Amino acid sequence: MKKNPSHEGNLVALRRIEGQVRGVQKMIEDRKYCIDILTQIYAIKGALSRVEENILKKHFRNCVTEAVKGTSEKERQQKMDEILKLIHQSRR
Repeated sequence: MKKNPSHEGNLVALRRIEGQVRGVQKMIEDRKYCIDILTQIYAIKGALSRVEENILKKHFRNCVTEAVKGTSEKERQQKMDEILKLIHQSRR
């Protein structure tokens, strides 16, 4: 399987986030100062948001653009429905 450079970057970021989460677990076990723990959690959320944004951009630039340019109305509608579902999920 061919490696996608943008996916590779996201995987690197996710591995870093995974390490940060383990670090927060250790901070909690060690009863570190709450503000320090929360600061790390906010950093994790920011990093995860950047990965989310990268994946969403890739989806729009590739999958959605391809569907919109294509001839299949069913595929266009499916992509639009997926995006609407994502927007709804993100508001929860």
